[in-house]
Amino acid sequence: MNPEPSSAAAGDPEEGGAPVGRRLMLGMLGLGALGVATAPTLQRGLESFLGSAADKDPTGLTGLLPNGGGFRYYSVTSSVPHKDEDSYRLKIDGLVDHPGTYTLSDLRALPQTRMVRDVQCVTGWRVPDTPFEGVRLSRLLDAAGVRPSAGAVRFTCFDGAYSESLTLDQARRADVLVALRMQDKNINHAHGGPVRLYVAPMYFYKSAKWLSGITVTSDVRPGYWEERGYDVDAWVGRSNGRDDETT
Repeated sequence: MNPEPSSAAAGDPEEGGAPVGRRLMLGMLGLGALGVATAPTLQRGLESFLGSAADKDPTGLTGLLPNGGGFRYYSVTSSVPHKDEDSYRLKIDGLVDHPGTYTLSDLRALPQTRMVRDVQCVTGWRVPDTPFEGVRLSRLLDAAGVRPSAGAVRFTCFDGAYSESLTLDQARRADVLVALRMQDKNINHAHGGPVRLYVAPMYFYKSAKWLSGITVTSDVRPGYWEERGYDVDAWVGRSNGRDDETT
């Protein structure tokens, strides 16, 4: 049989009880203030840890773990090489008159477009009001001189495995970016940096990470996940059997 609670446990005042309560309250407030002060540092550390773990996780299980920003980390390979200012290159080729290669400095020197939209994953999670900034894909296509026989664009990545495609009309939308910044900072490796694709109105698997190649083609070629059953057209709320609110 459980004993009756003492007067202190029941909430009645007791000699010496108040100072303990104050100390507890002050300690909780102190921890709360510490949490607020250190939250950005802790989040950056968690992002770095999860990104590094996912980079070496062939099971993909680290992708089930959210970080403080709400994102999950996905990679279809066991590791992805890191690229920086000196080593990164973006190649544009295929059905174009002026194939070429861009460095990070080249891309940063072009007019930048910033937009703030929700990020919606086809698995169900969403990160609202996420800023992305970069070069409109249409600008790069115009500079390359797309030929009349073109009808689509294929994207390849320096992980060596991932690919995506858009129709030419989709690729020319104003809300499709070759993104250099996310959440108002340079895109880090774990988030697909230094350069990734951002297709605002589609599920996030269309926004290929670690972008290294843009090839103009005659027809849409199914990408990595499309070959495994995902919809080629991935409009948020209108594909893959989902009815999410559009971004």
